Amino acid sequence: MAPRLNRQLVLETPTQIADGAGGYTQGWAALGTVWANLTARTGREAAGIAAPLSRVACKIIVRAAPVGSDARPKANQRFRDGLRMFVILAVAEEGPDAHYLMCTAQEETVA
Repeated sequence: MAPRLNRQLVLETPTQIADGAGGYTQGWAALGTVWANLTARTGREAAGIAAPLSRVACKIIVRAAPVGSDARPKANQRFRDGLRMFVILAVAEEGPDAHYLMCTAQEETVA
């Protein structure tokens, strides 16, 4: 049975932005919008630098794209849904025909 892709997410990749003082800061560049099915799995609280963090593991299913395509998610990229960010930890083919990709991701928010 095909997954229900009912949520639009923006796929972003990390970039380096010059800080004007000879160094760089990390930024994010949008690669495009994908339709996805997002399922929260487990959550936990972790110690952050200034405040506790809430970490929730998520399974995100998207349509497959060819290896090497900018539309194919990769580990260390992220999905954005408004102010919510989901860092991609791993990507695997989903289903017997590999028409979909399953992304294991983590949402992190200040608790």
